[in-house]
Amino acid sequence: MTVAVTAEAAPPAKLRLAVLLGVLGVVYGDIGTSPLYAFKASLDHFRHVGFAAWEVLGILSLIFWSLVLIVTVKYVLLVMRADNRGEGGILALMALAQRVVGNPRLRATLALVGIGGACLFFGDGVITPAISVLSAVEGLEIVAPPLKEVILPISVVIIVVLFAVQYRGTGSVGRVFGPVMVVWFTAIGLLGALAILHNPTVLLALSPSYAVELCLHYGWLAFVALGSVVLAVTGAEALYADMGHFGARPIRAAWLWFVLPCLVLNYFGQGALVLADPAALESPFFLLAPPWLRLPLVILATLATVIASQALISGAYSIARQCMQLGFLPRMTVRHTSATEEGQIYVPQVNMALLLGVLVLVLAFKTSDNLAAAYGIAVTGTFMSTCVLAAEVFRARLGWSTLASFAVFGAFFVIDSVFFAANLLKVPEGGYVPLVLGIALLALMTSWKRGRDLMLSRWRMDSLPLASFLARLPQSRTVRVPGIAVFLTGNPDYVPGALLHNLKHNKVLHEKVVFVTVTNLDVPEVPAAERSAVEELAPGIHRVTIRYGFMESPNLPRDLAACRAQGVDFDPMQVSYFLGRETVVRAQVPKLPLWRVWLFLVMARNAVSATEFFRIPSDRVVELGVRVAI
Repeated sequence: MTVAVTAEAAPPAKLRLAVLLGVLGVVYGDIGTSPLYAFKASLDHFRHVGFAAWEVLGILSLIFWSLVLIVTVKYVLLVMRADNRGEGGILALMALAQRVVGNPRLRATLALVGIGGACLFFGDGVITPAISVLSAVEGLEIVAPPLKEVILPISVVIIVVLFAVQYRGTGSVGRVFGPVMVVWFTAIGLLGALAILHNPTVLLALSPSYAVELCLHYGWLAFVALGSVVLAVTGAEALYADMGHFGARPIRAAWLWFVLPCLVLNYFGQGALVLADPAALESPFFLLAPPWLRLPLVILATLATVIASQALISGAYSIARQCMQLGFLPRMTVRHTSATEEGQIYVPQVNMALLLGVLVLVLAFKTSDNLAAAYGIAVTGTFMSTCVLAAEVFRARLGWSTLASFAVFGAFFVIDSVFFAANLLKVPEGGYVPLVLGIALLALMTSWKRGRDLMLSRWRMDSLPLASFLARLPQSRTVRVPGIAVFLTGNPDYVPGALLHNLKHNKVLHEKVVFVTVTNLDVPEVPAAERSAVEELAPGIHRVTIRYGFMESPNLPRDLAACRAQGVDFDPMQVSYFLGRETVVRAQVPKLPLWRVWLFLVMARNAVSATEFFRIPSDRVVELGVRVAI
């Protein structure tokens, strides 16, 4: 199967304003709201030493060159060249890297790296709404100090409302995302530019020498500050993850010509303000605005942070669906919120988990300054995972030499590792949050994957080969009854357990039998022409393989109906679906540790039924129980 790794060779299409607005509204919400807290959190480390002008310039230089190296060079210019049939993101890159590797152990390692990055992304999805909304609402204290007491309640209300409306989808709200972010970036860029005009010496920070001087002079303290500097590049992974929605070219154009300049102007404007008045470090972002503009800026910042949170929440839904399709999570309810956009989905279980996690963080940490300690580990961990996977993809797929690939991404891995190590220092203050979340999710995903593999292996041992069953069928006296029976099976070469149980207890076989195997491919979407493969095994008996990509949600009745053109006599009103409901028990000699068995059993009991997941009409389903020991 051929895989399109990059679309760079295609003739460049004309950039449309609507696409650019969509990019601004979806892709750049997270990184676009970083000026609310990143500069302040970074310079706070030097407050106790009585920072001078060159320390301010050093922090600005670190932020600027982080934006240039990590976001612009690594993601915009390099990583976005590697796409999995147009799709980006850590799991798409993982699937692409695995496809070019033949060694099973290396494939397993790459899978672990990709899933680890995905788990950290979920941690980012919990922290981003909390810190973003808090940092925006905290602007009320600058407008009117007595409002400090209502910051926390207002933040909680905004977060609850945000998650409560997720079931409606982002389609209607999405129309205003882009224009709001245009106003946001324009406003923060202009405010920064005005401050720079009053103190243009701040532009000296464009030289990397100030960043180097700060690191050499302060050593350990500068290393600690890097844990906050990385807050300026949070959201960089979104550029790559959302490539499938908009394409690489609009994302690159929006970053290079609009987003990056506005961010740099604002960061440097905050630096210019603090150089003129060190007391402004209390809230350099909001103090950039004149008093009459601060309340509107708080409202605009709140809207921008809601948009940034929405992007992370939607991304968490997509990652969860991809993990389900790749076999790392049990089935969950996936609801489509748009009749035209496949990517607009709502996953209730993920939504509730995120809401609870965000509320716990907000109520526990109370301020964005406290939450800044919990931020960064998830982001930098994902950065490192991307480096490892990209090095393999660029070497094997894009024609780079081994030396060039590992030299370039090895250098970025070192940079990311330094940021990651700096963030590890924040573990006692709150950095444990994303680590605990990531480790817990990794344990859940690997336990589910291993448990399902063991179940499939045990099922194969106990099953009857399909070829033997078909060979004996003409000589048997099995009664054939009218109707169509659809049996779902994970292995097309063996007789489904549900069929054997039906024969054992009911002593009949339907006139028309369809064995259906659902296959999840490591591609984002499967073309309609390649969706199904039909094979006639015997008169009235067909084997159907239906394929889905990891960005797709299954719809079995619809895709079986489409098989009529291939000779399957499928009548939705005559069909009965026979499903095996597995009851998992511990084997006498278990192949999994007790804690993994317990996790697997908990997830299995709470998994969405196959009926709902495959969108099978419930009044057409017959379930037959099977005990499986692992």
